[in-house]
Amino acid sequence: MIDKVIEIEIFDQKFRIKVKGAEDEKYVSHLTSYVDKKMRKVARKSKSNDTLKIAVLAALNIADEFFLAQKKLDKLNEAIGHMEKEIESLENHVSNNMNTYKEGGSARK
Repeated sequence: MIDKVIEIEIFDQKFRIKVKGAEDEKYVSHLTSYVDKKMRKVARKSKSNDTLKIAVLAALNIADEFFLAQKKLDKLNEAIGHMEKEIESLENHVSNNMNTYKEGGSARK
């Protein structure tokens, strides 16, 4: 893949960044839009013109979203782990019952 330099704009600030291919460019465009929206929302709420303050507050909001999503993911993974153990236990129970049935069934013949 060939590196490509693109220009992005976040909160009326232009930046040139390097991307790898069209997919990466689309992804960076998506990220750019997300960060820009977050910064504009913070600017509206804080009524501040200080770009650095707005950027830091937006970064904190994004970090909060990330950590909350990570916490949810951890809980889901924990639930999946419990379900996997329960499924394994049920499979063992069914397998043991099948073996007992087969042994009992062949003894009757």
